[in-house]
Amino acid sequence: MKKRTLAINANLEGKLIDEIKQVIPDWEVTADKDPDKIKNELESAEIVLHWRKAAEPILLENNNQLKWAQTFSAGVNSLPLEKLQQKNVALTSANGIHAYPISETIFALMLALTRNIHTYVRQQEKKTWHHAGLKLEIHKKTIGIIGVGAIGQETAKIAKAFGMKVLGVRHSGKQTDNVDEMYTPDKLADLLPQCDYVVITLPLTEETTGMFGREEFQQMKKSAFLINIGRGKIVKEDELIHSLKDGEIAGAGLDVFEEEPLPEKSPLWEMENVIITPHTAGATEYYDERVIRDIFIPNLKHYLETGEPNVNVVDYKKGY
Repeated sequence: MKKRTLAINANLEGKLIDEIKQVIPDWEVTADKDPDKIKNELESAEIVLHWRKAAEPILLENNNQLKWAQTFSAGVNSLPLEKLQQKNVALTSANGIHAYPISETIFALMLALTRNIHTYVRQQEKKTWHHAGLKLEIHKKTIGIIGVGAIGQETAKIAKAFGMKVLGVRHSGKQTDNVDEMYTPDKLADLLPQCDYVVITLPLTEETTGMFGREEFQQMKKSAFLINIGRGKIVKEDELIHSLKDGEIAGAGLDVFEEEPLPEKSPLWEMENVIITPHTAGATEYYDERVIRDIFIPNLKHYLETGEPNVNVVDYKKGY
């Protein structure tokens, strides 16, 4: 009888592959980052671990056995969701593994903007000794977390260590620990004027695309900072640039952009009140092991018992 196949389209450490094989000892398990090197396995895979753009033609056109795809990313907006739904493929994301590194990046950006660290780094390059008008502190301020999932909850917990007031936005409006007041998206205009920091941690969906534009920036305090580690297209970038230039908000820490890499011609590169990171907020030394141990292996065990995964299953209607 032909073996069931798991195709891992990534270069994983041997110990992690061994842990997977212990769960499915009778399966064929093949791993390689290059889709061409495991083309046959991708064509016959029942499960694929890590979705790569280069492998899409093989998986969508040549594979009739695929039942489940596990991504290495939290966001799935770049995947061919409609085609996967048509093929009745279960899709699971890596949502939840980024809570520590991304919340650390959020506070790195917030603290840098608050304490002028970005300015001092630029001054260091020029050997300039200047106070640069430093006066702000983060303690006791108000943070608005737009999207209180795993990342938002970890961010809220850290905010409480700074004695901050925490406001949150989530679709359900359901309260959670460390959030003082929870709002639904339709009440965003009530939240924004209260915040010293507005942090976007949302996925990109039809509903969130272009959610932040000139109107929202004008609702914020002129002293407020915007942090976006969600997706670039949630923010109307041209309107953000205008608001930053016009002083409608104090500054921004941006890890994601409408176009990536950020084009060299973008004014954001040169703006003194902006910190840019290259979509690396989720990078961590523990990335692979968290995907495998915290999500994929528990999902795999449930799949063997029931025929379907149960952790981070993407709702195709919602897009996340």
